[in-house]
Amino acid sequence: MAEAATPPLTRAQMRADIARALRMAPDEFGDDEDLSDLGLDSLRAIDLVTRWGQAGLSLDFGALAEKLTVEAWWAVAERTMARPAHG
Repeated sequence: MAEAATPPLTRAQMRADIARALRMAPDEFGDDEDLSDLGLDSLRAIDLVTRWGQAGLSLDFGALAEKLTVEAWWAVAERTMARPAHG
């Protein structure tokens, strides 16, 4: 039986990366708080998407821009990771 592949991103890592971009601790904001209200601008968001892409998770920036919360971003990441890899 094959082992499950390690996901390119976990929810905890996503939260930690966002917190680092905001210069906050990961527990200083909730999953439903608007990240732009916390100081996340488009340049920082692009940096995050680029970092996650380098880790193997290519996220649609437009989908992330629809709702700027950890909850919404994690939903996009989960959908992306659930898609079969293109061979």
